[in-house]
Amino acid sequence: MTITQLQYVLAVAEHQNFTLAAQKSFVTQPTLSMQVQKLEDELDVLIFDRSKKPITITEVGKKIVEQAKNIVNEAHRIQDIVDQEKGFIGGDYTLGIIPTVMPTLLPMFLKTFIKRYPKVNLIIKEQSTESLIRNIQDGHIDAGIAATPLEIEFIKERPLYYEPFVGYVPKNHRLNGQDKLKPEDLDINDVLLLQDGHCFRDGVINLCQAPRNFQEEHFRLQSGSFETLVNLADEDLGMTLLPYLNTLELDEQKRSKLKFFENPSPAREVSLIYHKSELKIQITEALRDVILGIVRGAIAFQDVKIVSPVNKK
Repeated sequence: MTITQLQYVLAVAEHQNFTLAAQKSFVTQPTLSMQVQKLEDELDVLIFDRSKKPITITEVGKKIVEQAKNIVNEAHRIQDIVDQEKGFIGGDYTLGIIPTVMPTLLPMFLKTFIKRYPKVNLIIKEQSTESLIRNIQDGHIDAGIAATPLEIEFIKERPLYYEPFVGYVPKNHRLNGQDKLKPEDLDINDVLLLQDGHCFRDGVINLCQAPRNFQEEHFRLQSGSFETLVNLADEDLGMTLLPYLNTLELDEQKRSKLKFFENPSPAREVSLIYHKSELKIQITEALRDVILGIVRGAIAFQDVKIVSPVNKK
C-alpha cells in the first residue's frame, strides 16, 4: 500500500470516473486503474463497484476512503513539519473567498501578500460558503474567507474583521429623513436583496426578522451584484443594505445616500476558516497577519452586533 495508491483512490471516489480521476491526477488512465486494482488485490476487497455508471463506492470502500483521507493528510503534515522547522513559507496554497467579500477584500491584501511571500503560489477561487465548507473537508482548498460563525465541527474560524451593514436609501424613500437607522425601521419587502445563496442576503433577512422563505413583492431579483442593487435603489425601487467596505468606492453623489445604524451597528463577522488538521498552518498564519495589518486601517468600527445568516451551513 502506498500514499500514491491512496491518492488515486480518493480521486476516483471524488470523480466517480477513472478517466477523469486520471486527468485530475496527471497520470494515464491505465496507470491509475492498475494502481487502484493492485490496492484492491492487496486488501482482497472491492473498493469500487465498476458495474455501475457512474461507478459507486462499496460499503467497505467508503470506510477505506475515509481512512485514506486521514492518511494522506497526515503524510502531508510531515512536509509541513519540515517546512516549519526550516522557517519556509512557500508552495501551493489554495484560498476560497465568498463572492460578497472577494471584490473588496482581495485588492486590499493581495499585492502585499505576494510581495512579502514570493515563494507562495497563491491560488484564489471565488466560492459560496457551502462550497468552501465542502472543499475544505475534501482537501481541495487550504483555507477560505467567509462570513461566520459557521459552527462546523471540522473547521476552525479565526475572525479577521467585523464589517457593519450600511443602508443605501434613495432620496424619495420613507427613511431618507432619518439620521441613523435602527433594525426595527426595516421592512423586508422594501429591501432589495442579493439572489438566494448569498450569506449576506441571509444576514439581511435575519436582521429584518423575516422568514427565510418569504416571497418578494412585485418582482423577483436574481443578482449577485451590489452595484445592481444600488442602481435599482436609485430608480426608487426600494432601499438596500451594503457591507461597509463596498461603500468606500461609491462616488460622492451615491455616498450622500448612505445611512449608518445606531450603535451597536449590525455587522457581519468575516473570518479565515480552515480544517482543524491545520495543514500549511504557517502560510495560513502569514495570510492572516497580512490581512489583519491592512484591514484594521479600513474598518475602525468597534461597537457592533454580529448578525448571523438565517440558516447556518
